[in-house]
Amino acid sequence: MEKKTIDTRRPHCLVLSYPAQGHINPMIQFSKLLVHEGLKVTLATTCFYSKSLQKVPPYISLESISDGFENGGFDEAGSFKAYLGRFWQVGPQSLCELIEKLAKLGNPIDCVIYDSFFPWALDVAKKFGVVGASYFTQNLGVNSIYYHVQLGKIKVPLMEDDEISLPSMPKLQLGDLPSFFLTYDEDPVLLELLLGQFSNIDKADWILCNAIYELDEELADWTRKVWPKFRTIGPNIPSVFLDNRIKEDEDYGAALFKSEEEECMEWLHNKPIGSVVYVSFGSFVPLDEQQMKEIAYGLRDSNNYFLWVVRTSEEIKLPKDYAKKSDKGLVVTWCSQLKVLAHEAVACFVTHCGWNSTLESLSLGVPTIVVPQWSDQITNAKYMVDVWKVGIRVPIIDYENNKIVKSDALKDCIKEMMESEKVKEMKKNAMQWKSLVLRAVSDGGGGSSHRNIIEFVNSLASSHVALN
Repeated sequence: MEKKTIDTRRPHCLVLSYPAQGHINPMIQFSKLLVHEGLKVTLATTCFYSKSLQKVPPYISLESISDGFENGGFDEAGSFKAYLGRFWQVGPQSLCELIEKLAKLGNPIDCVIYDSFFPWALDVAKKFGVVGASYFTQNLGVNSIYYHVQLGKIKVPLMEDDEISLPSMPKLQLGDLPSFFLTYDEDPVLLELLLGQFSNIDKADWILCNAIYELDEELADWTRKVWPKFRTIGPNIPSVFLDNRIKEDEDYGAALFKSEEEECMEWLHNKPIGSVVYVSFGSFVPLDEQQMKEIAYGLRDSNNYFLWVVRTSEEIKLPKDYAKKSDKGLVVTWCSQLKVLAHEAVACFVTHCGWNSTLESLSLGVPTIVVPQWSDQITNAKYMVDVWKVGIRVPIIDYENNKIVKSDALKDCIKEMMESEKVKEMKKNAMQWKSLVLRAVSDGGGGSSHRNIIEFVNSLASSHVALN
């Protein structure tokens, strides 16, 4: 990997990630960019989660802190309430011990870049007199929603017909908000976790967001007025799929699942251009058996080629008569999503609209069929369909006391995506956003994200030289 040198005493950043694939992937990618610009980086996550990581780039040190559940992480805790309660109790002291350990080893920390889920990490950074930078893994609109709830500008619980009007955002209904608003009465813990991101945000030295200024300029400008040290630094995805600044950077480098990449690529190579429907619902949220059945038959009956990622833990929910490999379809347990999306055979992406998947599809110009499940995915889907106009939404119905997507509805959306005239405009929009994303990360054209990263790096370098 190519590296630039600021001085012989490189500033040292401790990058602290929440233990989930959707959090560690962008944070490790941001870490690579920092190393490329001359900083030293130590990546930290929880003890149990760090053991599960298959590989981390050798130029990034890996450390861990305790969440109180060393033998099983979240599964050992059994619930979010138990997990977060214990983690928030032991995490700060464990982070202090890590910083002290690194200092004793001759690697003192100059900056803590912490997942915004960990507001207490800022208090630890201030205790040691180092820079504290909050890193948001969700999009600008979602962050704004939570911030206004934390301010008391949005009252929960909300009524079904309430309309939410926020600065520089489209009008929203309850059904456009993250799912935790719908479950607040039964279980408020997750919404409270998200609101906690803003409990001490005004004290942060930097507020970084894995987002792209040009995707939402008005809201980005509004956010920067509220927090002058706010900067967009996304998309934090492997460089090969953007500007190729970091050579051979083809994957995130912290996968939890073993990829079936070779089989996927061989299968795609044998398909016509723009003929394949790629389907993935991410690394975390499970689908119930009925929903799996509806998706399975919707894909099969669409009569289009499809590549479907079904995690090992989910395979048992497939219909008993369902072939994992057929003339039209291939079902795999995991793959390199970026390589699949970049393949010329892929026509569209059936996605849960996790923010990383959303950024990947925008970065590679792939139109989407959105099937959001929970959390911020619902708001991301709203943006994909109504704001960025690169997606269509599969209707959701009430079926046997569950909200699900029916097979015929999915089949109809695939037909629309593959055959209708109006999709041409959607595909055109997708390519325009792809061009915009590339411009944002480019150093030649003064891209917004690249410029913000350089500003952040230079500020650390300047303060580091001043102290030494």
